[in-house]
Amino acid sequence: MPVGFLSAEQRENYGRYTGVPSSQDLARYFHLDDADHARIAKKRGDHNRLGFAVQLSTVRYLGIFLDDPMTVPGAVLHTLVKQLHLDPMNGTSAYSTGEQRWLHAAEIRESYGYVEITEQRAAFRLTRWLYALCWTGTDRPSVLFERAITWLVMHKVLLPGCSTLERYIARLRSRVEERLWRSLASGVGFEQQKRLENLLVVPAGTRSSQLDRLRAGPLTVSGPSLVKALLRLRAVRDLGIVLPSVARIPAIRMAALARFAGAAKVSAVLRLPNQRRLATLVAFVYCLEATAQDDALEVLEALLRDLFGDAIKADKKARLRTLKDLDQAAATLACACEMMLDPNLPDTEVRAKLFEKIPRDTLTLALHGVNTLIRPADDVYYRELDAKYRTVRRYLPTLLEHMHFDANVAGRPVAAAIDWLHANIAVKKPDSDAPLEVVRKPWQRHVLREDGSIDFHAYTFCVLDELQTALKRRDVFVPQSWRFADPRAGLLDGAEWEATRPIICRTLGLTADPTPTLNALSAELDRTYRVVAARLPDNPAVRFETVGDKNELILSPFDKLDEPASLIELRNKVASMLPRVDLPELILEIAARTGFTDAFTHISERTARATDLHISLCAVLMAEACNTGIEPLIRGDVPALQRDRLSWVDQNYIRDDTLTAANAMLVAAQSRLALANLWGGGEVASADGMRFVVPVRTVHAGPNPKYFGIGRGVTWYNLMSNQFSGLNDITVPGTLRDSLILLAVVLEQQTELQPTQIMTDTGAYSDVVFGLFRLLGYRFCPRLADVGGSRFWRIDQKADYGSLNSASAHHISLQKIAPHWDDMLRLAGSLKLGRVPATGIMRTLQVGDRPTRLAQAIAEFGRIDKTLHTLTYIDDEAKRRATLTQLNRGESRHSVARAVFHGKRGELRQNYREGQEDQLGALGLVLNMIVLWNTIYIEAALNQLRADGCPVKDEDACRLSPLQHENINMLGRYSFLMPDAVAKGELRPLRNPEDANS
Repeated sequence: MPVGFLSAEQRENYGRYTGVPSSQDLARYFHLDDADHARIAKKRGDHNRLGFAVQLSTVRYLGIFLDDPMTVPGAVLHTLVKQLHLDPMNGTSAYSTGEQRWLHAAEIRESYGYVEITEQRAAFRLTRWLYALCWTGTDRPSVLFERAITWLVMHKVLLPGCSTLERYIARLRSRVEERLWRSLASGVGFEQQKRLENLLVVPAGTRSSQLDRLRAGPLTVSGPSLVKALLRLRAVRDLGIVLPSVARIPAIRMAALARFAGAAKVSAVLRLPNQRRLATLVAFVYCLEATAQDDALEVLEALLRDLFGDAIKADKKARLRTLKDLDQAAATLACACEMMLDPNLPDTEVRAKLFEKIPRDTLTLALHGVNTLIRPADDVYYRELDAKYRTVRRYLPTLLEHMHFDANVAGRPVAAAIDWLHANIAVKKPDSDAPLEVVRKPWQRHVLREDGSIDFHAYTFCVLDELQTALKRRDVFVPQSWRFADPRAGLLDGAEWEATRPIICRTLGLTADPTPTLNALSAELDRTYRVVAARLPDNPAVRFETVGDKNELILSPFDKLDEPASLIELRNKVASMLPRVDLPELILEIAARTGFTDAFTHISERTARATDLHISLCAVLMAEACNTGIEPLIRGDVPALQRDRLSWVDQNYIRDDTLTAANAMLVAAQSRLALANLWGGGEVASADGMRFVVPVRTVHAGPNPKYFGIGRGVTWYNLMSNQFSGLNDITVPGTLRDSLILLAVVLEQQTELQPTQIMTDTGAYSDVVFGLFRLLGYRFCPRLADVGGSRFWRIDQKADYGSLNSASAHHISLQKIAPHWDDMLRLAGSLKLGRVPATGIMRTLQVGDRPTRLAQAIAEFGRIDKTLHTLTYIDDEAKRRATLTQLNRGESRHSVARAVFHGKRGELRQNYREGQEDQLGALGLVLNMIVLWNTIYIEAALNQLRADGCPVKDEDACRLSPLQHENINMLGRYSFLMPDAVAKGELRPLRNPEDANS
């Protein structure tokens, strides 16, 4: 296994001061206590006392004795001489060349307990600790290297040579990987092994192996496509792969191996050593079962959505065709009713007069017509559905045979009905004991016949209708699945929750007993009401108007802030100074400045690199982000840009975890810039979605005529900080409600920024979202487009809030919250620790009808925070402006994304979810590069303007934006070359403002 995974910079900085230690580090590692002073005082001569103190502090900080002990930053010497009351320049060179330094180093080892890494106990503890890290995670070798250094320093183990530690980590990773392969292969019998090896065989007369066929998921939404997906699931199960119960292999390890088999060519898998190849195939098949189930269920969801949606459309068309007949029959009946209600007509003559005017046959026909054409309010459109039964019958038996559903308490009636259908679908005379709990009132008139038997067709559609709803809520789920598993399965419970509760409460700032927290919130709500009510007369933006019989609160839109002349002048000057650059050069420059390409590791050979790999990575990222594919970037005369190299990089390096790691590096680089901190401290973020049409055949896209016309598409939902950097993104089919994915995009972001205030547009909020965000320590701050339509909730029904009394008519019951407080804490803790998926939990809580008691409690809790937000929103114009400013930044980022994603008419043409996520992840990464590059050069331009004597106000600088792209060429000239000076870390020359048009 190759062991040269460290960069030249890491090797050079190993065991050395890389800069001036921070004030916290100086206080922690370079402070001398009384025992240190007593030992140092015994040394003869100031140079020996200072030298001993320097060596002692250095080994505490770096974990190593330097060859020249006195080559330390000036701040270190200043800190030590200040404590020792010495002259800093007295004899430092004499100490560096004297023999006392060796004696002092030996004394420090002996007196302070420092040992070599060869000491048996220290080596064992380090190996055990690093082995656990390797086994439970997939950290890069360089990350393990840094963690090992931290452990050695913390445990007073002197750092070994750089190459020694590098080889040690490489050997340890090899041991872990061999154990993984051995564990996966140990439970595979001879017959299973033979079946797995046959996956790689390309039969004569064909062009693809069975592995290729299994990797190909469904692309269309149809009954045959669902049957094909279910048969694919059966083929995976027939391989009979079950992991040994004693293996306890981490899921992340399994997923990494499975990703390689899912993306690599068959020839690459064949070249693997026997044991590793077998382990890779085992992991792939084991994970593929969950993927195959998810693909089949996504097709099923789309089929059911189309089935019931088409029934509604067909009913509407039928209604339009029969409106004339309905009107005529209704007019006849209306005429008859008028005669029945005529007070001047004696009761004894009603029937005679009625039939004289309207013949009995005409009246009977009209009554029959109305009864035939009218629809009940809760119509289920059974007539239109029954016409589709033969279509459903083509895939339903296969679905019931191969898909095994499980359910919670709410979904058990549906699961029982599905089991009954499975047992009776092939029987000519089904059992009469069908579970009827699943049959709700709208379906009863169709399912239950007069003789007590059931209509099998109607019962089937009733069950499918309930299954559709239960799957959305995850009341019915599939045990081994990625996206359709039980979201509650990972909740903290039992003894584990009892032990974790105090930590969760401290972390979230909540109390285990609901009373103190609810009392504090009640007091905060009451105080906010009174403050806002007292300020209302002086708030010109708020007024009350009578609409009908209601007194509604109206919030006037604020006027646009005028831009001062100084800001316009500054913006124009900065824009004219920014260098013009081609996008490939920009990406290469950011790679050189941040080293983000180091985050991209091979999917299997974690240390595999190649000459100029960073160029290949930048080219592939640009091809994905610009939606052009690699074709325009291929250069036969440049090895890094040859077709084979780019395809290899695309298949093996671009994936979710590497994109996430690279993005974290870009966000960190942005947050270190002074200008970015002038825009914001990273404590605020906004979330919004961007729509992409997907014109290719895929089940991972959804319809929405407003955004996609007659086609389908996806929503790219992303989170952006107030420093303009994108923190996280999620790709979902169609236009899933923002409130379902908002929590996930916030909780799952993995950058060093930890925003606590989350801003969104109006459509993303609900009471449950407010409640969960407050429980998790966030402040949810959506823009309120229609405050008059918002509900103001109060706890104290008798409190007098002045003019707000009419608006605050709705009451919050704390008694709905207190009994479920522990479950609310348990859910919040599980979400905080990543034990349960946020999107799945939101599906179970965000239901319009029949919500669980826990969902009601969270919603009631959320109404407190929503009212607090609404009150401060109408009271504070600065808050409203800040929300609008941040949301406008998100819109501007989307505009840049459209400019970058220009290829293929801006349409996303990926068939599978993974491809969509990787391509849009690359787009987000390139957007962050553009933001970082612009920020660097805007900051340089501002510094030059200040140096030239031009006034630059902070209030103007904070209104500049790094989301301009007029100076960046996105089209053509795909040359991955960079000026030598820029490659060495220098900035490009700024343009002269007077030559803006040059």
